Amino acid sequence: MLSQNTIAIVKSTAPILQEHGETLTRHFYQRMFSHNPEVGPFFNPANQTKGTQQRALAGAICAYAANIDNLEVLGDAVELIANKHVSLMIKPEHYPIVGENLLASIKEVLGDGATDDVINAWAEAYGFLTDILVGREKQIYSDSATKDGGWEGFRKFKVDRKDKESSNIASFYLKPEDGGPLPDFMPGQYITIRVPTPDGSTTMRNYSLSNKPGRDYFRISVKRELALVDGAPDGFVSNMLHDNIEQGDTLEIGPPCGEFFLNVKDRHERPLVLLAAGIGITPIMSILKTTLEAMPDREIILIHGCLTDEVQPFKSVIDEFSAKHPNLKVHYRYSDLAPDADLPDENCSTGFVDAELIESMVPDRHADYYFCGPKPFMINIYQDLLLWGIPSSQVHFEFFGPREELEKAA
Repeated sequence: MLSQNTIAIVKSTAPILQEHGETLTRHFYQRMFSHNPEVGPFFNPANQTKGTQQRALAGAICAYAANIDNLEVLGDAVELIANKHVSLMIKPEHYPIVGENLLASIKEVLGDGATDDVINAWAEAYGFLTDILVGREKQIYSDSATKDGGWEGFRKFKVDRKDKESSNIASFYLKPEDGGPLPDFMPGQYITIRVPTPDGSTTMRNYSLSNKPGRDYFRISVKRELALVDGAPDGFVSNMLHDNIEQGDTLEIGPPCGEFFLNVKDRHERPLVLLAAGIGITPIMSILKTTLEAMPDREIILIHGCLTDEVQPFKSVIDEFSAKHPNLKVHYRYSDLAPDADLPDENCSTGFVDAELIESMVPDRHADYYFCGPKPFMINIYQDLLLWGIPSSQVHFEFFGPREELEKAA
């Protein structure tokens, strides 16, 4: 356990880290990539450019410092980080690299405030957190490798099929090259794809599994990511998959990971509300298909927000489910259609997914909520559910970015 002196010192630095958090983490990443370029393939350059990686680490460090005497409240964060680390094949030997550069950055950024006592306390605190994460990651690695069809590391898969789902989304059906079985996964989880880069290295991306478990293939549905501002690069992996990967090609795949999922063993009578925006529909599709099969009588409400029907994936499939299952209610909301535009169906409207729409479909609000999408959508949904007093045990989400931004905004 941590000494009381270490706890006191780390907690005392929390306000300083809150003030200088992003400066510290920007310095940390620059230093680490300079001193230890071998860790570069573990990180998404786009997240570095946008600053999301720096903000995520700053939030995590500040949360750890503020709650170091009550680490139980960080349980969800530990599970999120451990799953992400396992998906990227981060191992115990990588932690000393991070620790060395983090402590050096604290010393260099804080200057005189980084006394020997502060550095020693943070070294002890980092070692303690390392032990927690390494222990949990070891368990996840073992579980993935020992289950039927499971493995550790990267396994070669063939693209068995490639389907166009919308103007900017394609689905890839992936089968093991060795012909072996696939492990079960929890609906909502993701896999990792590792691809070569022009500089001779590799890079990795996580993609949600968009089909239900129990098939002889994995399916991912990938949106072509274009640069949001002039001069910025398009998404490297998504564009490579769209432009260069076809049926018969081989990809390296890591086993399923992720703490956002529906456990079908948890049987509830309350409705299941599935909320998605854009490509956030991918894990929601896995949850929807699994629930319809495992709990066909459960009331399900699905709301999918899209820019237009041109970029909307899976509509025909969802409509088929809705026609077949009277307990499934579906609504589509389009944000970039003109208010007087012709709508595809009666269960469509224009605007954004908001509390009024959700409440019109879930009048008593008492339900289990699963939601996924881009940051503005997530923040609004999260705020609405907090205002409604929905218990945290009934709120589940996959956030594209630092979770601290979601909670801070709320």
